[in-house]
Amino acid sequence: MGRLDGKVAVITGAGRGIGRAAAKLLAAEGAKVAVLSLTPANVNAVVADIEAAGGTALGVVCDISRADQIKAAVEKVAAAYGGIDILVNNAFDSSAPFSSVLDLSVEQVQRNFDTGPIAHLRMMQAAYPYLKASGEGRVINFGSPAGIIGLVGYAPYNMAKEAVRALTRTAAREWGADKITVNNILPVAETWGAEADVPPPTNALARYGLPEDDIAPVVLFLASKDSQFITGSSLTPDGGFIIDGAR
Repeated sequence: MGRLDGKVAVITGAGRGIGRAAAKLLAAEGAKVAVLSLTPANVNAVVADIEAAGGTALGVVCDISRADQIKAAVEKVAAAYGGIDILVNNAFDSSAPFSSVLDLSVEQVQRNFDTGPIAHLRMMQAAYPYLKASGEGRVINFGSPAGIIGLVGYAPYNMAKEAVRALTRTAAREWGADKITVNNILPVAETWGAEADVPPPTNALARYGLPEDDIAPVVLFLASKDSQFITGSSLTPDGGFIIDGAR
């Protein structure tokens, strides 16, 4: 415990799923956590959970597809906590990732990019001065193994997530001199409701990951001092999805 004492973390998409799990774990490890999400009720619930467990959290309602809201959210966090050490870009629009290449519209591609790599870029640019001032800034972006294997039916999602990987590698090179590490997580995790019609897992470990047990600890690792010599990398808590999906 206490691996992130004194740190300030901003997590997008923190109202549910992986983002919520990461927010609660980073707070449990001592970070002051800014919980960013589009849905006020989800934001309030996660903040309440963190505070009930003895942690510190600030709720910020933010539409990551809007540049003005991103800028305002980052400034609000920095003003409240005196800086930013960790940025976790997790949010995306889960309503827009599905299409074949043949049926794919430019509008659907644009929505995936607006809530994916473009939102990541804007968050990174807004947080950069604070991450640099930290002296050991951490950026943790979320891509997907689906983009690597070219998962059928996910054309706009795959395109956007691969753009996130490219952004991550480029920023890692450019920001290394500022002692900022920039890494990517490519997860496979159970983030849907019980009513979802999801096929059985086909990865090597024969199960879907759990946000709390399988993905959030990887976020913590990349946010902590343990990962200080890792940058530009993509970690794959996917149960072997990439190696299985490549068949």
